[in-house]
Amino acid sequence: MNRGGLSALDKQHGASEKSTNMAQYEDLTPAQRAEIDALAARTDEEIDLSDIPEITDWSDAKRGLFYRPIKQQLTLRLDADVVAWFKAHAPNGQGYQTHINRALREYVEQHRRSA
Repeated sequence: MNRGGLSALDKQHGASEKSTNMAQYEDLTPAQRAEIDALAARTDEEIDLSDIPEITDWSDAKRGLFYRPIKQQLTLRLDADVVAWFKAHAPNGQGYQTHINRALREYVEQHRRSA
């Protein structure tokens, strides 16, 4: 385990040892800092992991559950009746843009498969 140093991901993104450590402690109280320092000083063998056992059965895992694609804000002109339909089919008119995005994504996926 990498204690007190930069992770490979930190290094890949150009983080420095000082900037990473300062960001960690910025919003912590002195008591929280002392607790973290005490934990960081322990060896792996000294840390009790019995209350968080390793997961070995991934059969119920859902791929992509936390995937959130990057959104791009843009101005798009749509026919008024199309927008009205999506708004009418969204609860309280909320989330209609998400439904439009979902319909467009479904269209793209269908055409990717056929191409």
